[in-house]
Amino acid sequence: MTSTEHVVKRVPPHPLVGPGFGSYAPQDVGWLLTDLSQEVLEAPTEEREEAVQVGGAHYAESLPIEYQPSLAYQTIFRASLLRSADRLAEHVGLVTESLISQRGPKIVLASLARAGTPIGILVRRWAGRFHGLDLPHFAVSIVRGRGIDRNALRYLASNYSASQVAFLDGWTGKGAITRELDEAVRAANRALGATFSSELAVLADPGSTVRTFGTREDYLIPSACLNSTVSGLVSRTVLKEGLIGPDDYHGAKFYRHLAALDVSNSFVDVINARFDVVRPTVVAALAAHLAQDREPTWAGWRQVELLAAEYGIGGTNLIKPGVGETTRVLLRRVPWKVLVRSRADEDLSHIYLLAEERKVPVEEVADLTYRCVGLIHPNYDRGAVGSDGRRVGRGS
Repeated sequence: MTSTEHVVKRVPPHPLVGPGFGSYAPQDVGWLLTDLSQEVLEAPTEEREEAVQVGGAHYAESLPIEYQPSLAYQTIFRASLLRSADRLAEHVGLVTESLISQRGPKIVLASLARAGTPIGILVRRWAGRFHGLDLPHFAVSIVRGRGIDRNALRYLASNYSASQVAFLDGWTGKGAITRELDEAVRAANRALGATFSSELAVLADPGSTVRTFGTREDYLIPSACLNSTVSGLVSRTVLKEGLIGPDDYHGAKFYRHLAALDVSNSFVDVINARFDVVRPTVVAALAAHLAQDREPTWAGWRQVELLAAEYGIGGTNLIKPGVGETTRVLLRRVPWKVLVRSRADEDLSHIYLLAEERKVPVEEVADLTYRCVGLIHPNYDRGAVGSDGRRVGRGS
């Protein structure tokens, strides 16, 4: 019996595609998601944080209200994108060439929705431009503490060779999703009789948690600056009882009303336009890139554990290291502090603007492994510590 024969018990739903769902072209990505666009799932940031920390609710049961960027913030995004386009294109090239070298040409791309989706589109375009490949690309949901969407894996295993599926994301923080993916995929393989690899490929791996990466430098991938408006107008994913049944994919919303602010395709196009320029650099660097010691050291996780002890934070879940994760803290959580390696770092201009808008203190910590770290307010309770979210516990 083949793995596919073992897996197929029913026909999984077809993937959602644009323009019916999301603003990407149908050939760019198929979303293995349930459309929850008609549901009211958004809640104020402070209310969500209190529910997660005090009430025991899971963060994936609701959605944050989408941040609407100011003109100043939009200007920073555009400047950051132009400044980093060549570097991003180079890292897309290194990741794509690494995957083809390691896995062969019959790769099926599975990007982690939603931050991984523009990365998957770029990898697909590089493979098409320079290798003539038309790689299938799907977006799948993974939820910390709940695992990967097993129905999405069932769809992939029913239609492709599971061993050829490559998981993609934009960056790693301390490695929580790397660990979640590894555990969830191993469990899914046992349940489905499949042979998925749990390896994750990312553009930036500052925490040293994966083997396939473009760089281990902590730098700004500009898509981290925004939410749905740089990810196909799709919300983060939702897993809530009563909305998602046992045979459903994880859910998400399509924010059609934000179309005027959408830069999803222009983000991809700016980087795609630099592929020809950086390809000689990628080709010249590839052999040395693959030959280096790529074994994960998990140095970032150790840094997070030290920070938890130093700042009196009980759990590592409230510490979000790296430029991308710090940005997310400021956009959708209740931030307490931002730590930076250097206040003179130009790549952190959007961090400083967001911190100023939310009145979050920024501290310089010279020996950080990362360029910056976002600290979520610990033990958040609007009644106990105030709605500003800047006092920790009683008497502090």
